[in-house]
Amino acid sequence: MTETLTNRDIQHYRREGYIVPDTRLPASTMTRLHTALDETIEANPETRPEHLVSAHIDRKNDEGVQGHRAWLNLAKDPLILDLVEQLIGPDIILWGCQVFCKPAGDGMEVPMHQDGHYWPIQPLATCTAWVAIDHSTVENGCLRIVPGSHTGEHYYQHSKSDRENLVLNQHVDDPTAELENAIDLELEPGQFSLHDVYMIHGSNPNTSGKRRAGVAIRYMPATSHFNRELYATGDGSGYLVNFASRPLWLLRGTDRANNDFRVGHDD
Repeated sequence: MTETLTNRDIQHYRREGYIVPDTRLPASTMTRLHTALDETIEANPETRPEHLVSAHIDRKNDEGVQGHRAWLNLAKDPLILDLVEQLIGPDIILWGCQVFCKPAGDGMEVPMHQDGHYWPIQPLATCTAWVAIDHSTVENGCLRIVPGSHTGEHYYQHSKSDRENLVLNQHVDDPTAELENAIDLELEPGQFSLHDVYMIHGSNPNTSGKRRAGVAIRYMPATSHFNRELYATGDGSGYLVNFASRPLWLLRGTDRANNDFRVGHDD
């Protein structure tokens, strides 16, 4: 059965920049994700569990992380894709997936930021599905967003920080950004939120005794182009990112922007 959003849901996403659908992943999927999380962390002992970038690539990827097939399977799940399609259209490309696992007691902060400052997509367009694997609460550092901050597709000024214990080293530093309006998106395991690429978001550190794990899946409309030459490979954002060899998957519809689906895939 196709998952659907109501017109009210879609209007909320357009107006506020996010939505938490009623859809939940089944228990069988969550069991597989818990196993995949344990195996992904075990396979990457030298990588902070908040930095498991491109975890859906089932090999040692070009960003230094040993991935797991379960994350790619999750990104292809119709329960998620059916809803994403209603927000960005029928032509959908998977271009990124990152596991964010904040250990109990010392989980890293994600400063408030906009993703578009890091991403080589022209024109910029992405819907991120943030899937909760654990209970994600205020106590353990759940996702925080500034509703409506995507309005007008505005780039807010960012600054770099030399503070330690940050997942990203850039943060919104703009007097026009209404950061005081941030809200917490608490999610139960199997719930997920969807948010726009221009949304200001982040999360507090996890100083609680409870782990907080989730995975962010990045979908772009195939009317946009993934420009591999826009940003050089490097760790300028706080950890290694390599867009030059990042593989893309056309999950639905037709590519309409001359994207390259060969780079990064095994022959």
